Amino acid sequence: MNVYIKPKKKVSLCNRTEITISDVTEVVAPKNEMKKINKMSLQTIKKTNNNKSNYLVSVTDIITLINNTYPDATINNVGEMDTWVQHVAKKSHDNKVLKWSKVLFVSIVLMIGSSTAIMSFHTDGQLSKVFEKYYHIFYGEEKTNPLIINIPYSVGLAVGIIVFYNHFMGKKITDDPTPVEVEMELYDRDVTDTVIDILSQQSDSTKNEGDNHS
Repeated sequence: MNVYIKPKKKVSLCNRTEITISDVTEVVAPKNEMKKINKMSLQTIKKTNNNKSNYLVSVTDIITLINNTYPDATINNVGEMDTWVQHVAKKSHDNKVLKWSKVLFVSIVLMIGSSTAIMSFHTDGQLSKVFEKYYHIFYGEEKTNPLIINIPYSVGLAVGIIVFYNHFMGKKITDDPTPVEVEMELYDRDVTDTVIDILSQQSDSTKNEGDNHS
C-alpha cells in the first residue's frame, strides 16, 4: 500500500487534548485506511499555565506511527520535514476598540516617520535648488519655489508610492502581492524556521539527557 503525506510547516490548534495526523499533514491513501490514519494520535497536549504552547512534530514521527499499524506500507513524504504546532488553550476575543486604536497609532507613526524621511532626503539632496536650476534652464529666469515643477513632482511622488505599495483606499490595484505582504510572508517564514530549530534543539537535548540517565 502506498501512502502519501504532505506535512504542513505551521499549524495552529485551539482547546485540544491531542495532536492527530490530520492536524499536521494531508494524507493520500486508500479510503478506509486514510480515515484510520487521519485519526491516529501523534502527541498529547499537556496542560500548562500559559495560554500558548509549542510542539514539534517530525515527519519521522508520522512515518513511525503509520508503520506501526501498517508495516508493509510505503510512505512517501511530499511536504515539510518538521511541523510547528502552536496550541492555544483559550481563544482570545478581539477588542475592536483596542484593535483600531493600535491601527490608528501605527498609521500616525508611519505617516510621521515616512514624511520626515522624505523631507530629510529632499533637504540633503537640495532638491529645491535642483528644481530652481531646472526652471532657469528651461525658462531662462531665476525663480524661487517654481510651482510648475514642484506640483507635478509632488503628484508623481504620491502616484509612485501608491503604485509601489499596490494599494489605494483599502483596495489592491493588481492581484500581485504587495511589498508589505511579501515582507510579512518572509518574516513569518523566518519566525517559523527559527521556532522549529529551537524546538528541535530542545527535543535533541531532552533525548540526550534521557540516554545519559539510562
